[in-house]
Amino acid sequence: MTDCKKPLQGLKVLDFTRVYSGPYCTMMMGDLGADIIKVERKGVGDDTHYFGPMKNDESGYFTYFNRNKKSLSLDLKAPESIEIIKELAEWADIVVENFSPGVMDRLGIGYEDLKERNPKIIYGSISGFGQTGPYRKKPAYDIVCQAMGGFMALTGEKDGKPYKVGPSVADALAGIHMAFAIMAAVHHREETGEGQFIDVAMMDTAFSVLENFVVTKTLTGEAPTRNGNANLGSAPFNTFRTKDGYVAIACANNGLFTKLAKAIDREDLLDVPEYAENNLRKEHEDTLNPEIEKWTMERTAEEAVEILDAAKVPVGPILGIDDLVKDPQLKARNMLVDIDHPVLGKAAYPGNPLKFSETSDLCFNPAPLLGQHNEYILKEILGLDEDKIQQLKEKEIF
Repeated sequence: MTDCKKPLQGLKVLDFTRVYSGPYCTMMMGDLGADIIKVERKGVGDDTHYFGPMKNDESGYFTYFNRNKKSLSLDLKAPESIEIIKELAEWADIVVENFSPGVMDRLGIGYEDLKERNPKIIYGSISGFGQTGPYRKKPAYDIVCQAMGGFMALTGEKDGKPYKVGPSVADALAGIHMAFAIMAAVHHREETGEGQFIDVAMMDTAFSVLENFVVTKTLTGEAPTRNGNANLGSAPFNTFRTKDGYVAIACANNGLFTKLAKAIDREDLLDVPEYAENNLRKEHEDTLNPEIEKWTMERTAEEAVEILDAAKVPVGPILGIDDLVKDPQLKARNMLVDIDHPVLGKAAYPGNPLKFSETSDLCFNPAPLLGQHNEYILKEILGLDEDKIQQLKEKEIF
């Protein structure tokens, strides 16, 4: 790997995360230079070691979310393992975990346990519903939190079945919010010397990004529901059929609507009183949208996008994964990166969306094999000698 200048160089993270929300959080920090030790269950590891796509018995899912990390596999029921973790807590700046509330405490490595060894530790816990409240013990996966956080009530056709957003966005949102919270806690510690506990819930983060849907209810008394691809307050703002597919067109103000009307040779629409203002266009979108679609239906998606792009109207084709992996914009932004893994070989993964002027985010180490760094961590970080390491091996601690 080439040398990289990274913004989080020097931060040390003890990572007990699994599946998506936690690993995504620590992956972002690892991409930016933090030193991540991923602690996994001996012989089992993160659940996603067994998630598809699989190749040569290795998971593409795991290798994406766990790049730039070192793996330490331990028998977490053994007292020796708990002592190793407590010693690593003295080395670490940050701990991140996303088990159900109470699990880490029962293992003896909860916040209060590790704080005794390192009072400045920043300890982040991600869970479905948080450490408090009536749902705290309720198990959760992304689809449950999308359902209970409002996404599914708002996703799908008006009279159709509710749908989750395709990717596990409740997981992602929790991970992103935790990464932000950790950076805030790092700043607080620099100012005060205090570590702290951070509690982030997937349901909370899903609810927090419901845009104007919540305030519509609290201000007007009317609760928005599913409405396909339409926008809650603007029109034309939807997907429109073309000869060979669909395009998305978004006009959220009068200036854009004027540009659209001129671009499609329908300046007569500008003289219709019902279309004079954004709120009126929204009220009458059932008559307005078909007028727009008459134009798009006479063209391919590519032709429609070319014309509207030239007119500076927000428009885009519906890109699938086949399109995205060869998209010139993503390529120009280094959003597909090749990582050479010892089992999977070279494969392309999504890059890091954060771009810095003075530091680099373009260097990536492959995800570790289970327990790959056991001896390195015990020897180089904790300073154990060969005899002690051999004793731990014989006790099958790792």
